Amino acid sequence: MAATIERLKRRSEFLRVAGARRKWVTPGLVLQAAESPAARDAEGGFRVGFTASRKVGNAVARNRARRRLRAAVQEVMPGRARAGFDYVVIARQATVTRRFSDLTGDLEQALERSAAGPRAAGAKASKARP
Repeated sequence: MAATIERLKRRSEFLRVAGARRKWVTPGLVLQAAESPAARDAEGGFRVGFTASRKVGNAVARNRARRRLRAAVQEVMPGRARAGFDYVVIARQATVTRRFSDLTGDLEQALERSAAGPRAAGAKASKARP
């Protein structure tokens, strides 16, 4: 069985990851990433937090979405997540109804784009003023 993945639990941790302004959107989920402040003294693991807003649906739908995201992360991230990073996985309305194979594909795609850096994620180049 796969090892347990460390979780983000405090609101301040979620806000820090969101404040890094590095996110990748796919049809089934949104992935945010930030370098972990504990990365300097840790063994290089990663942490993950999950969230689903009321836009996803009622409590049953939000819980189902989070369960599906946890299962996708357990399957995909151990081999692909960057060590020393914190991730927040945000559910979208399609998370509940999307095929699980498509959901894991969305997560893989978001992780690949995050590893390639902000330019691959569609970030605009800053223009220097004359």
